[in-house]
Amino acid sequence: MILRLERPEDYRTVEELTRDAFWKNSRHMCDEHLLVNRLRNVSSFVKELDYVAEMNGKIVGHIIYTKSKVEDGSGKGYELLTFGPLSVSPEYQNTGIGKALMLKTFEEARKLRYRAVIIFGHPDYYPRVGFRPASEFGITTADGKNFDAFMALPLYPGALDGITGRFFFDPVYDNLDEEDVLEFENTFPHKEPFVPLSVSLLLAHLKPEARIAIEGLRIKHLDVMSHKSEAELSALPGMDAQSIDIVRKVLAEYGYRWGR
Repeated sequence: MILRLERPEDYRTVEELTRDAFWKNSRHMCDEHLLVNRLRNVSSFVKELDYVAEMNGKIVGHIIYTKSKVEDGSGKGYELLTFGPLSVSPEYQNTGIGKALMLKTFEEARKLRYRAVIIFGHPDYYPRVGFRPASEFGITTADGKNFDAFMALPLYPGALDGITGRFFFDPVYDNLDEEDVLEFENTFPHKEPFVPLSVSLLLAHLKPEARIAIEGLRIKHLDVMSHKSEAELSALPGMDAQSIDIVRKVLAEYGYRWGR
């Protein structure tokens, strides 16, 4: 595997990779490839951290960063980083490529003297590379909230000492118009819409107490189920260790890596 900076001639390949990587995680439409396209053109884009992973001359992974900030109660801002999308070709997922891209770019970000990285991501996966709940650092979302998927990674000891407040990222992440997404999508080869699998494929394997607990979440499809953390499910009444193991095995059977 070779990790290197993205080049202009890689742009379309990376957008196609991103589209493939996120296609089955999109409830209505996939917009991550348009997001990558636009991130390269915003002032917050950090080109020094825009990396791809190559295997046998083929680009199989990509990570992209933008500058973000935490603003304290007095209005003082502290520059940080956020990344995403982090994309890995479907046939290469769960092989360590995403982790390699993160570790490489964390190293480069330290050299560039950035303090920390803040993301919204799966709380079972990202702690494996050092992310912790942002609440541990006194950092909230822009609207003052906290939840398991909102995480921070100090890039060196004490990097976030004395930094508390609300987190803000580039507005481009929230400004993907449906019409623009469809127009961009039409420039790619046709791809059949993803048909989600029913959560009943999981429920059929659970004992009654656990089944009732999952049904209480009102989740209809397995791909949405995979976004729930192990801690969140373990806290539900009726979910014991055996039930958690069944969730892990069933999701794995259908291609979803899940759990701690």
